[in-house]
Amino acid sequence: MFAKIKISAVLEVVTGLHIGDNTGYAPIGALDNPVIRDSYSGDPYIPGSSLKGKMRSLLVKATLPEGRYILPKCENDPEKICRLFGTPGNNTIDPKTARLQFSDAFLVNRDQLLHTSGITEVKAENFITRATSVATPRSTERVVRGAQFGVTWFYTMEDDKQILEDLQTLSDGCKLLSMDYLGGSGTRGYGRIGFHNFAVNVLYGDLPQNIDVPALEAIFKDVTDYAVQDV
Repeated sequence: MFAKIKISAVLEVVTGLHIGDNTGYAPIGALDNPVIRDSYSGDPYIPGSSLKGKMRSLLVKATLPEGRYILPKCENDPEKICRLFGTPGNNTIDPKTARLQFSDAFLVNRDQLLHTSGITEVKAENFITRATSVATPRSTERVVRGAQFGVTWFYTMEDDKQILEDLQTLSDGCKLLSMDYLGGSGTRGYGRIGFHNFAVNVLYGDLPQNIDVPALEAIFKDVTDYAVQDV
């Protein structure tokens, strides 16, 4: 059985989020670390690659045996992660196309932010050299707390017996990401996020007879509870 399923949610920034823009050019007086911006609207956005990479690494970390901290190569990830996120394969494993496609996430509450805090803030910091106590100032642009981005995944159902496990894996990834951070400087308090308002829509094909849309949406019902801080 084959189907295309759209899963959408709102990602809300809980503490200032920095996903950098590596332009390679910084004029005099410019910010040290600007955020990446959509060239069409000029607003910050969250690349799908950032979400996919961080979520996959967290899911793999959760499967590592005790005492092991180094992530394996992608092709050696657990099978349920490989089929959902894809793998290039190797001499013994065939490549797998990802069942889950990530989209870039764009700002959905721009007008609200412009009437309150603005969309970004500049956080001034100092890097202290321990040996000399010399302070080196630096400034980082961050997307403000309360910014909301529309997140969309497209899931390809290739095996109707695995759809529940696949979407549970995605739900687990959202929970782990909510308890970790997205973007840079997360150990200094940046990048805490939360998810809410999940919705599932079958765009093509049909679900198995014993599964309906409410059952799929129920898989994500408690993701919001895992945010480190309230969204």
